[in-house]
Parts: sequence; C-alpha cells; structure tokens
Amino acid sequence: MAQVCDVAIIGAGPHGLSIAAHLGARGIDYRIFGRPMTTWSEHMPKNMTLKSDGFASNLSAPSPESTLKSWCARRGIDYADQALPIPIDTFLSYALWFQKRYVPSVEPTNVVGLDEQNGGFMLTLETGETVMARNVVVAVGITWFEHLPPVLAKLSADAVSHSAGHRDVSGFKGREVAVVGAGSSAVDLAYLLHEEGASVRIVARASEIEYNKVPDAADETLIGRTLRPASGIGRGWRSLFCAEAPLLFYRLPEALKRRAIASHMHPAAGWFMRDKVEGVIPMSLGRTLANAQEKNGRVTLTLEDRTGRNEMLTFDHVISATGYKPDMYRVPFLKAALASRVAPYSPAPTLSDSFETPVPGLFVVGPAAIDTFGPLMRFMVGAEFAAPRVVGRLRRKLGLIESQQAA
Repeated sequence: MAQVCDVAIIGAGPHGLSIAAHLGARGIDYRIFGRPMTTWSEHMPKNMTLKSDGFASNLSAPSPESTLKSWCARRGIDYADQALPIPIDTFLSYALWFQKRYVPSVEPTNVVGLDEQNGGFMLTLETGETVMARNVVVAVGITWFEHLPPVLAKLSADAVSHSAGHRDVSGFKGREVAVVGAGSSAVDLAYLLHEEGASVRIVARASEIEYNKVPDAADETLIGRTLRPASGIGRGWRSLFCAEAPLLFYRLPEALKRRAIASHMHPAAGWFMRDKVEGVIPMSLGRTLANAQEKNGRVTLTLEDRTGRNEMLTFDHVISATGYKPDMYRVPFLKAALASRVAPYSPAPTLSDSFETPVPGLFVVGPAAIDTFGPLMRFMVGAEFAAPRVVGRLRRKLGLIESQQAA
C-alpha cells in the first residue's frame, strides 16, 4: 500500500520550500520531494550576484526571523534592503539555513511519475517508492523550461548548450566562446568565462546591453518615492501594481497582461556589472542569428545586422543565455494526458486565482504561473504571495477553515 499524505510538494526551490514552511506552521500533513535549491547551487554562475534587492530576496515563512535581513543580522553579514548586491553564495547559505530550520523534512529524491488515482494522486519516486497524496503542488521552477532559439537547437550538444548548464566554466579556458543573449545570465556568464581565461564574445539582437538603474539617493526622497515607488520587481507604478496586486493582474484582459509581462521580462543586467564588461568583453550587438553550422568541431554563426549585412564568426562553443519558456508538456513526470488537462490552451498552465489547475487538487506555482499572475512569479519574491495563497486554498479543501469567496 502506498503511503498517504494531505499534500505533496514536487520541487524544493524557493516556492516549494516556502509553501512547505507555511504548511508546517499550520500543522498540515505534507511531504516535499527534491534536492533543495539545486537550480541555484548547480545552474547559476558561481560569480553571480542577485539582481533583486535584499528586501525582495526572502523565502517565505510565517516568522519574522525567516528573512534574509534577520539571518544576516544574526551572523554579522553586511545587508541593506536596497543598493547592496547579494552574492549568490550568501543567498544559498541563507536558503539552506531556511530549509533546515523550517522544512527539515525535505526528501532529496525526484518524482518520476504523477497520475490521478482514486480521487487523489499517485506519485512515483526515483527510489521506486509510491506515495498517495490528496493534493499536489508542482513547484519545479525553471528546471525543464530552458529555451534555445531554433537556429541553435539544431546543433549538437558538443556545439551548443544553455546557460543553465554552466555554474563552473573552467573547462572553457583558452577556448573561443559565444554567449548569445543580453540579459543578466548572459552578462554574468560572459564575465565568468572571461575571468576563467576564455576568449568570449556576447552576441545579441539588442542594440545595447541594458543595465538596471544605479541606486540613487534621490529615489528615497518623498518626490522620488512618489514618482518611482520601489517594489520587489523594480521601481515605478507599473512594477508596484504587478508586485502588490497579482489578484488584480489575474483579472486583466490578456492583451494587457502580455504587455505588462513583456515590459518586465526584457533582458537587463545588474547595474553592478557595467564596469566589469563594458570595454572589456567584445560584443556583437544589434545582430540577428541568421544561421549556425558545425564543421570540424567548430561552430560558425552567421549574424545579420539591421541593414541586412551578414558577417560570419567562428567559435569553439556557443552558450545560449536565451531564457526560459514555461511548457507543462516538457515536465517529464507529467503524462501527456494529464499535461493536456493542466495546460489545455497553451503550454503554460491554466490556473485559478489560488493556483489550482483544471485538475482539482493539482496546483502549479513559480515561473510557470507568469502568464496568469504576471512578472511577480518570475521573481523569488513571488513566493511571498503564492505560499499563503495556496495554503489558504488547501486549508479550505481539507476542511480546516470554512470555504469563502475568492478575493
């Protein structure tokens, strides 16, 4: 007989751990599966600095001691709500402390199968164990959503890779590498490659690398806060709306949602990277990838500028820092039939205002929820909204609080 729990969480990143922390605080029976914070510890450049400010870099638990600020204060680590970049190693140390303190029951094993059964769900673990759950929360982050442009997708794995596969790039020392993209992943990775002794070039459609605005004391004056209020996903009234009113965003017309998402998800590097790469790393900007060919262990990229003129550059390897696209059909433990019910209209899931899919009892949180709740879900700070929202819905489903009309 399979073991039974009220809630199973698949994924132990910021969203999965945050939901588990809230469930645990409410005394709700749950199990959580996954190796904690592996996307951050294994798939982000080791020199990376978080773009998010300190106040927006918390995992969520119903305790004031759970914040990054409180953790840093207890350890004498420099911290500021804004304008002090957070090294990834500092964040990882905090996140792993959070897991041990608030979610000590993480089971570091992967789920390889998920099926509906007897009004609930049957999970199959890579260990061969089966688990029955009345409800399931899918919190897989960006793990299976890497995006490669079609022109690069045809190349072999020896010739091209996604930026998510390169925390350590020491193996590229002395090699010629193209990094395709203009966002923070591209810039951080290019700088790391340069530091490790690779000959690196950034290639991007953008005519220039955009950097987040340098913190300015004027932003904290009354006039500055009025004109450009701070939020967990950036400054300005539009960002504040997306960060503070995700339930209103949920009810916007699709066209307005798409515009808001596009305005926040455009590539931009951290302000602190400008001096490290400008004039240091060669860049081919304003170029479109027209073609890519492999020959004799090298890759030749054909780049087209805005006038239609082509140039050809050859590299030992190409790294595509071209982001992620949520696609539930790529989640390997979801059978096609179940995925088609979770995402009936597009690759992204269809969600209620409590993150529940059309399959009752099955929830999806994190970056996969961007199309529904907006750019807040792409950022870690989104867990501060998602965790209590999902747990509130689960409590109603489990009969722990009276059902009420959604806000």
